[in-house]
Amino acid sequence: MKASVVLPTYNEASNIVNLIRSIIGNLPADWEHEIIVVDDNSPDGTCQAVKEAFGENPAVSTILRTEDRGLAKSIRAGIERATGDQILVMDTDFTHDPLEIPKMLHVSKVYDIVSGSRFCPGGKMGSYRHYLCSLVYNWFVRWTLRTQIQDNLGGFFTMSRQCLLSLPFDRIFFGYGDYYFRLLHYAQRRGMSIIETPSFYHTRQKGNSKSQFWKLFFNYTAALFRLKAAARREEGQREAGWQHLVKSKRS
Repeated sequence: MKASVVLPTYNEASNIVNLIRSIIGNLPADWEHEIIVVDDNSPDGTCQAVKEAFGENPAVSTILRTEDRGLAKSIRAGIERATGDQILVMDTDFTHDPLEIPKMLHVSKVYDIVSGSRFCPGGKMGSYRHYLCSLVYNWFVRWTLRTQIQDNLGGFFTMSRQCLLSLPFDRIFFGYGDYYFRLLHYAQRRGMSIIETPSFYHTRQKGNSKSQFWKLFFNYTAALFRLKAAARREEGQREAGWQHLVKSKRS
């Protein structure tokens, strides 16, 4: 089996080299691997730092994106480049812990999607304030989408490449972290099995966060309602199709 680790980056020169070393050190020995760093033309030289540190390692590659940038689109670019049987996506600021990779890959042999969750039993965050805000918003996401998934915005997951490529990329991979609840939504609608494993989300130690709370709040909420409206339209179309089929059979 081969794992492809996709790392979307922007201004993570202070973290990325140590993160890649930690990922390599924690990948199970019986898994082949590749690490794909997708950099949105970071002005701090993130991409160059990776090339200098791992230029002789064929398992580490970079994608430098200079146009149409953004987190979700960077993740898509990495997924489309990946060649592994299993794709794992994680943040590049050490929020997501490489120590959890072996557990997630092991569980992925049974489930289509393994999601590192802050809110299932055993999950935690380094910042209690951030934990409470994220927990409340996830309750709102669950209520809106009528889902039992505890953590809809974590973005730390692994999924088989075959299942991932079957999803509607154009409907999922845009915006910022909101891509993740869209991914989970469409995966559920297609009957894929999802399990959440407890995960500890650390507080960033180096560099600056790119998140702006109120901007993300409004953007995520707007994206959530658009997804809900699209789901209702699809349900209406399916219902109309069934009614048409029934009438056709009766006639």
